[in-house]
Amino acid sequence: MARDGAVYACQSCGAVQTRWSGQCPACGAWNTLVEELQSRPPGALKPSKAARGLAFQGLEDTTPAPPRISTGVEEFDRVCGGGVVPGSAILLGGDPGVGKSTLLMQVAANAARRGARCAYISGEEAVEQVRGRAQRMGLADAPVKLAAETSLRIIVDGLKREPFDLVVIDSIQTLWSDAHEAGPGSVTQVRAATGELVRLAKKQGVAIILVGHVTKDGAIAGPRVIEHMVDAVLAFEGERGYPFRILRGAKNRFGATDEIGVFEMGDLGLSEVKNPSALFLNTAGERAAGASVFAGIEGSRPVLVEFQALVAPSAYGTPRRAVVGWDSGRLAMVLAVLEARCGLGFGDRDVYLNVAGGLRITEPAADLAAAAALASSALDEALPQDCVVFGEISLSGEVRPVSRMDSRLKEAAKLGFRRALGPADGDGGSMGYVGVGRLAEAVRRIGEAAWD
Repeated sequence: MARDGAVYACQSCGAVQTRWSGQCPACGAWNTLVEELQSRPPGALKPSKAARGLAFQGLEDTTPAPPRISTGVEEFDRVCGGGVVPGSAILLGGDPGVGKSTLLMQVAANAARRGARCAYISGEEAVEQVRGRAQRMGLADAPVKLAAETSLRIIVDGLKREPFDLVVIDSIQTLWSDAHEAGPGSVTQVRAATGELVRLAKKQGVAIILVGHVTKDGAIAGPRVIEHMVDAVLAFEGERGYPFRILRGAKNRFGATDEIGVFEMGDLGLSEVKNPSALFLNTAGERAAGASVFAGIEGSRPVLVEFQALVAPSAYGTPRRAVVGWDSGRLAMVLAVLEARCGLGFGDRDVYLNVAGGLRITEPAADLAAAAALASSALDEALPQDCVVFGEISLSGEVRPVSRMDSRLKEAAKLGFRRALGPADGDGGSMGYVGVGRLAEAVRRIGEAAWD
């Protein structure tokens, strides 16, 4: 029987129920409802002892924005929109072992070397462990203050007494507040800790970076409301077996979203990759059949990446469809268009598609590059070594124009590419540009090796 003032909170989605049940009515997850006590009924606010009127200001009022904090890690600053904004709260999520703590130790150490007052508070490691990692990375001389604490009250009181410019909390799921009876990592504790730290950031003007654990589905553990409470949400991604790491901005109130920063994991930590296109491309030797180079846009920067496809006879009754680094639903659509509009048959053949280097592509402009790789493998005809491909494909087989074509072509020309295959209304300038209005025309050019 439920106690007075008790509710049941879903540990998956954060929904609150008055009764326990095996399945959460909101998200459908099983065995995720946990009993939690409420300190007071929802909506009941304490009357303020020093009540004051709400002060409004007009749109014409201007307050000079404080300068951003430069962390010295250019790829991190790029994703944040040019540096960390004082008084902001940033949530960084990523898989276990991807390098979140390593990245933030480098950020805090480099910012401290530039004069910022930085603190690193760990709820998962002892101070000796954090100091040992900094020594292995060659950052032991950085003036960063370290602490190991999980009590939210102690952390907040300490940050109020000693002023800082940048504070790293590793991680938000380890903090607990004595104002709630729920255990650390529960929905109630994560929501309360995030709210208190965000209020502290706004009031004290300190930038706070929170590390968040992720679930097996890749979402940040805890209620989705914490992503709305913070100013920026960053995802640190990396495929196992690859040394490359991608920092991607999913939300940013002070900069562009979908901006990426590229890092390479080494013995001394993470090193920045200034030219990701050269990293994701293999320019040695002739290009084999089934490969195409996509000229894409990630955030504000153009990035070239290789699509690799293999079309082979199926040994089973049901052909396999496997894709890495691209949307499987998008692959199914491109295969259907190739079959219906171009006469290529994939019904009795296995199809494998891979984005080289571990980068995940979400841009619709990659349709033509994927289709070109698939057609090249199916026809056993290689694309030219110096050719890049981009364009969006409609269900009718039309190749539609894409944004920022000039930036794509300039990046390709800088890396030595001399030809491009894209939408019909494009202009390659000094490059040999082949514009196609329909996918069937592109497939015909690939099959006949007609590029001039």
